[in-house]
Amino acid sequence: MANPAPAAGGKSFLQAIATVTEEAPPPLRVVQMEGLAVLKIIKHCEEFAPALVTGQLLGLDVGSVLEVTNCFPFPTREDDEEADADGANYQLEMMRCLREVNVDNNTVGWYQSCLLGSFQTVELIETFMNYQENIRRCVCIVYDPSRSSQGVLALKALKLTDSFMELYRNNGLTGEKLREKKLSWVDIFEEIPIKVSNSALVSAFMKELEPESPVSQCDFDRLKLSTAPFMERNLEFMIGCMDALSSEQNKFQYYYRNLGRQQSQQQAWLQKRRQENMSRKAAGEEPLPEEDPSNPIFKPLPEPSRLEGYLVTNQISSYCNHINGVAGQNFNRLYLAKALQED
Repeated sequence: MANPAPAAGGKSFLQAIATVTEEAPPPLRVVQMEGLAVLKIIKHCEEFAPALVTGQLLGLDVGSVLEVTNCFPFPTREDDEEADADGANYQLEMMRCLREVNVDNNTVGWYQSCLLGSFQTVELIETFMNYQENIRRCVCIVYDPSRSSQGVLALKALKLTDSFMELYRNNGLTGEKLREKKLSWVDIFEEIPIKVSNSALVSAFMKELEPESPVSQCDFDRLKLSTAPFMERNLEFMIGCMDALSSEQNKFQYYYRNLGRQQSQQQAWLQKRRQENMSRKAAGEEPLPEEDPSNPIFKPLPEPSRLEGYLVTNQISSYCNHINGVAGQNFNRLYLAKALQED
């Protein structure tokens, strides 16, 4: 058999293919979700609200687009080892059944519900890291039923940034490493735009279902001026986050106090050792080493991780955005009501 002709640049065809395969995939630009998958996520989260639920996302990873074509819910279970094993077996069985009926069964991530945008947790990051071991590019679809009840489809596609994952793997979430990488609290999660699409057959079917003469109906719920429960819960959660942030700051203050005390003890010990060495030199004896690793005062103090503080700061930012958005809508309603009364 003749050898493959060399490609441009003197490379053979097989070498060119290997080079393309080894290249890094393009960055993820958009998450394209089928309308069926979106409706199944909303239905599952709404039925069990306010309880939190999760499920598996199925689809394809095509270039810079992650296609989510289907999903299925995880069964509700208690936190024990037997339940974890049952949950894993359930996922494998579901994916086997979907494969038999020729449905996409490639895992591309998972979805979960949240309450008022409270999804920035250590558990979410650990789940991301577990998925990343087998799936290079995965996303988490977060749906908030409480926010969606305010007239906004609270659906987000999230992934961890590459810089944060590198630091998290190496346990480098310390002040020095974060300053070196220029990583702040806004650089933990990356939100990917979501595009909802349907097949041509589904679009045609929906067009047939539309009535010929649509009935116009005023939505008076949009004119409700009372949003006190939603605002109160956001404020309550934000106050709780402020307390958690204050607790994290106290941890660092305690660490820096101990660090300053240790440095003072080290300086006093070194000064005493130098005076002792001067006396030994005058007596013609060998000087002692100025560093003693066995001394407890030279043992480095472990710096607390900045992860909790960063996550709490992210959560506070989310609550502030929620309150700002609801307050803006309320002002618009008040101005509209005032104009109607004047007329």
